[in-house]
Amino acid sequence: MFILYQRDDCHLCDQALAVLAQARVRGLETVFIDDDADLESQYGVRVPVLRDAKGRELDWPFDTEKVAAFTA
Repeated sequence: MFILYQRDDCHLCDQALAVLAQARVRGLETVFIDDDADLESQYGVRVPVLRDAKGRELDWPFDTEKVAAFTA
């Protein structure tokens, strides 16, 4: 399972979603941080961030090659 932390109206988040679709990431959930103070403090300046079930994180910018290596 993977989580993409993102914001509303975030063009970088839209780009990240397109990369993840190209990379065909399965089990992807998206979490909007805008209304959560804890997530905002953790990810506020870093979004978009991809997190795996082990807690590893991949910060933007990433491409399909980085995503493939991260999700392998």
